[in-house]
Amino acid sequence: MIFSEQFKNRWLSFSLAEQMANVGAEIGRAINWRKKGKEESVAFFERGLELLDLTIEDPKNKKRLKELLRVRECMADYFYFDNIYGSSDEKWNNYFYGFNYAANLNKF
Repeated sequence: MIFSEQFKNRWLSFSLAEQMANVGAEIGRAINWRKKGKEESVAFFERGLELLDLTIEDPKNKKRLKELLRVRECMADYFYFDNIYGSSDEKWNNYFYGFNYAANLNKF
């Protein structure tokens, strides 16, 4: 997907927690739709990857680059390959839950 400059600028204004919470929302949708329909699940996963790529490109996240790249690798392994890292739906939901919690702390 090609993102508009307006979308990219808005994405860059989000904190890392907000960015990862949004990635996690897409991955959560991919997990939920996997049981219902493969096509929709793949679309949500790919959207999550695209958002993660924008997060990786964000200069403020440079110190977290190693973790972000590992997350990308593990997500691709889980959804597309042999799951050599032993991921599960529950583990992904738990991983992203922390970001969602942290992102929501700043809104109150």
